[in-house]
Amino acid sequence: MRVLKVEGGIKKFERKITERSFQFAVRIVRLCQFLEKQDRVSRTLAFQLLRSGTSIGANIEEAQAGQSKADFAAKMSIAHKEARETHYWLKLLIASEIVAEARLSELLQEADELVRILTSIVKSAQTRNES
Repeated sequence: MRVLKVEGGIKKFERKITERSFQFAVRIVRLCQFLEKQDRVSRTLAFQLLRSGTSIGANIEEAQAGQSKADFAAKMSIAHKEARETHYWLKLLIASEIVAEARLSELLQEADELVRILTSIVKSAQTRNES
């Protein structure tokens, strides 16, 4: 697992997650473009994956412009849930043998890392809201 170095506080950390989630979304879009050319089941899963996989970064962006600490925590929590859902759809594509595991291993790992990072951010934000 890659470790993000947190220098300059939470803002630098948030910039990194913003960029990572954007690059992740680009990869999800490309995967879904491939899946759209396949059978009906693949297209249906592509729709679910596209929705959740691109929503992660969108919610992180919204959190950056949050009107309060609670708003920030809520948006990051949604991003966390979307990351978990995306991880699920990627695992399902592999388990149902629609896409070979070797082809999705890096994307699945990045989804897992996004979940872990967002878990940390949400816990930290909730702690700050309680104080």
